[in-house]
Amino acid sequence: MNGSAQQGFGYRARRTFIRLLVFFLILGLGGGVVFLLSQLNSRTFTLAPVDGQLVVMKGRMAPMGAVPYRPGDPRLADAYAPIPLEGQDVGSLILRSFTERDELDRALFPLLESMARPRIASEEPPKVEQGLYYLRRAEKLAGVTEEQRLTLQKLMTEVAYFQARQKLEDARRLVSDALVQLKLAAESQSRHARSANQMLSTVSPPARELEEALRRAVHTLSGPQETPRETPPAPPVQSPPPAPTPTSPEAPTEGATPTPPVDSGMDSGTTP
Repeated sequence: MNGSAQQGFGYRARRTFIRLLVFFLILGLGGGVVFLLSQLNSRTFTLAPVDGQLVVMKGRMAPMGAVPYRPGDPRLADAYAPIPLEGQDVGSLILRSFTERDELDRALFPLLESMARPRIASEEPPKVEQGLYYLRRAEKLAGVTEEQRLTLQKLMTEVAYFQARQKLEDARRLVSDALVQLKLAAESQSRHARSANQMLSTVSPPARELEEALRRAVHTLSGPQETPRETPPAPPVQSPPPAPTPTSPEAPTEGATPTPPVDSGMDSGTTP
């Protein structure tokens, strides 16, 4: 009887152990599946419209859920900052998910391009500056294709003129501010007054010329050029007809037979 009791206890213990082993095995497999799903979700990017902006979302370390993407690198933070929609249709982007950041970059580039291109074509400085902002964001997307990179370079060359114009304006302001500061230091009683006066006397004339040249380049030469009006051709001046040359009655015409004198019926030397 003791043997059957021990056998029954061993059977129950073995069965309990097997059940616990199966439970922990299932629990481990379930935990592994959850971990793998969490890993996959944490590498997934999505796009969501929030308050009129398109926000890049990144999955959490959980099977589901996402939070706004906030990379630690400032360069990446600028690239993936919320994008103002301004009436853009982003329905196709919202429905997609991206398991790699390169895929996200290639999807974001057309949106940034479509927002930059019309602003650049307007040639209005405020709008061009906005278009340049979107191009600079597109420039920070490292995962774009080679074709997209060539498109970006072409767009950047179109705004090179406006970039140069802005740099010339910045240079003019720097030169003007430097002259003002030198004049202020030269007129003061500080220990640098003499050096400032010498610098001002040396650089002031060419600096004034440079400032005026920069001002003319930015505000005059870069303005719209007036198309010269076509002057209608003047009518040809008609010269008066030549006056007829007067001929003397006594002078016979060359080649003509002289006319004999008319007999008046009286001889100068005879009487009637």
